[in-house]
Amino acid sequence: MDKIRTIDCGYVEPGLACAYLIVDGDRAIFVENNTNYAVPLLLDVLKEEGLTPESVDYIIITHVHLDHAGGTGKLISLCPNATVIAHPKAAPHVIDPTRLIKSSIQVYGEENYYKLYGEILPVPKDRVRTMSDGEELSWQKRIFKFLHTRGHANHHFCIYDSLTNGIFTGDTFGIGYTLFRKGKDSLLFPSTTPTDFDPEEAIFSVDKILATGADKAYLTHFGVWEDIHSGASQMKEGLNVMKNVLISAEKTGLEGESLVAFCERRVRSYLEDQIRIRHLPFGEKEEKFIGFDSQINAQGIAFKIERSRKNRK
Repeated sequence: MDKIRTIDCGYVEPGLACAYLIVDGDRAIFVENNTNYAVPLLLDVLKEEGLTPESVDYIIITHVHLDHAGGTGKLISLCPNATVIAHPKAAPHVIDPTRLIKSSIQVYGEENYYKLYGEILPVPKDRVRTMSDGEELSWQKRIFKFLHTRGHANHHFCIYDSLTNGIFTGDTFGIGYTLFRKGKDSLLFPSTTPTDFDPEEAIFSVDKILATGADKAYLTHFGVWEDIHSGASQMKEGLNVMKNVLISAEKTGLEGESLVAFCERRVRSYLEDQIRIRHLPFGEKEEKFIGFDSQINAQGIAFKIERSRKNRK
């Protein structure tokens, strides 16, 4: 038995964030785990496959943003044979999430933070393994190759799977909600969330993904993207647009909420134009998703501008 299951984590809205269960024989791997609240869902799918938590060998996280890795500590406490695999820069935050928790509370506010994520648990140091750029891991019938991919986050990697010729891309290959899937007119766009957005590095990372020869991307937001070349083209266009938003916003001299609002209007305008061009539906739910990503992408662009200004002083 060999399969990859896409698991909707029910984060904020159905269809917004997923994790993956890889089953090969009687062993299993989770890629991403979302939040503590998603952990029961992950274990339910594991049980559906006739497996137990003892069957899990690895819990792989692409980066430590909490919609990808917030449940790591809880999940590994329930999977006694599992090892967490993380980027070398992500591992310290998995082992000691204190700074991660503090910065997240600053962003979301304490009440909303706990509502979204619960109590983030540390992972014992001896149960964490890091992977260098280009390092490979043999598991069952496949080889995983880990690629460090900056641009969205400095502590991000993607995982190429030799058996399926697919690649788990976290946020490096953007956001492709099933709401906006319609054959060749499907929409994929970048995620420029705080705090490490770098458009040049992000474009380089897209090329790095293409260079693997993978023919599909396993997106965390959301599900399998089947045409990697059309996705790469959209990603590069979108990243160049985000770069231009950054350049024009920097010239305004705006700060704080005014700067974020300036960026948000332009990000939203781009995404709505792409939806119109593709004749995609745009009802209340679609508008909610686009509004969410316009806001958080704008925050990432504004954060980069304000950090650059601070560094120049």
